[in-house]
Amino acid sequence: MSNIADMIEEYILRRMAEQQTGQVELRRTDIADEISCAPSQISYVLNTRFTQDKGFAVESRRGLGGFIRIVRVPLQNVIYQEMVDKIDDDTDFVEIKAMVRYLIQHQMISSREGAIVMQAASSAYANMPTEPRVKLLRSMFVTLAEFS
Repeated sequence: MSNIADMIEEYILRRMAEQQTGQVELRRTDIADEISCAPSQISYVLNTRFTQDKGFAVESRRGLGGFIRIVRVPLQNVIYQEMVDKIDDDTDFVEIKAMVRYLIQHQMISSREGAIVMQAASSAYANMPTEPRVKLLRSMFVTLAEFS
């Protein structure tokens, strides 16, 4: 028999699959009753197996009428958001180049798209003050995320 954490994870994933929307809203007490476990075990599973870096967003409200909302977030959206968050006044051209290489290597963008981004970034670093350059670079990565 699987351990209790595996059972909780399977239950949540099964309920999520039934919804076909990429999200599910559950009550902690319903899960605990269904699986015969403690609410703290549910919290453990949420904190370790339904994390942002594994492609999930979890909203939890405790107490009477409380719920757990779990949303499957496409992993590439998380990657793009992390890249956008890293772009600031101190980000140098080498870091942008590494981000673009990563996106190409993981087939999130084509080589052609990468070349266009690199040309725009090169021009931005050569000709723009810091603040507008940061806004342009962030905007480019947000646009790539929207069209991926």
